[in-house]
Amino acid sequence: MKRDLAFLGTLISLTFLSLLRSGYPQQTAEEACSMQILVPGLKGDMGDKGQKGTVGRHGKIGPIGSKGEKGDSGDIGPPGPDGEPGIPCECSQLRKAIGEMDNQVTQLTTELKFIKNAVAGVRETDNKIYLLVKEEKRYVDAQLSCQGRGGTLSMPKDETSNALIASYITQAGLSRVFIGINDLEKEGTFVYSDRSPMQTFSKWRNGEPNNAHDEEDCVEMVASGGWNDVECHITMYFICEFNKDNV
Repeated sequence: MKRDLAFLGTLISLTFLSLLRSGYPQQTAEEACSMQILVPGLKGDMGDKGQKGTVGRHGKIGPIGSKGEKGDSGDIGPPGPDGEPGIPCECSQLRKAIGEMDNQVTQLTTELKFIKNAVAGVRETDNKIYLLVKEEKRYVDAQLSCQGRGGTLSMPKDETSNALIASYITQAGLSRVFIGINDLEKEGTFVYSDRSPMQTFSKWRNGEPNNAHDEEDCVEMVASGGWNDVECHITMYFICEFNKDNV
């Protein structure tokens, strides 16, 4: 079969060369040879399989997969070694010492309160301290005096503080004092000395406030605890109020 194909290829070449010579002017042997070179030859036999090439580079790492389900809990490990023995506690002695300290604190607190009341002459609630100032001053000067001490004229905003101030006045043997209430800015609208409005509590005496003579813009408390509007230019004792957090 291979010989037949070779013979057929030679025959085709000769025929093609003959046609060229008959249709065109005579050509030299080199030209004819050049023309033959243009004719493709037959496909040769397949060669032997080459050797296996080397392994190529690794490709890019793919995306991280989704998180798998949580596995089962492992078995409980063996117990650890025992710790060092603790220091013995003398609890009864500690409790006794603490009890004695509590008693001392209570006693000191009582003594301090006595000193405040008897010596310094103050009264106090959980949040406030009240000081009676036995200096006769006009309302404005009394307020400035309290502010200079770090407080303000007393502002009874509930029955408890009002009763405490009233008893303070009685125990001091006084009949009345200035308290921190006025309507200096707007007639008939009474506010406390810190300018906060009067809301739910008041202790006006019967017929008060009456703004007698159209000049009563300040307030006094009498020993019974009642309130009365008075003229601001008169002088009397007064009670200052202090926040315990600021003392």
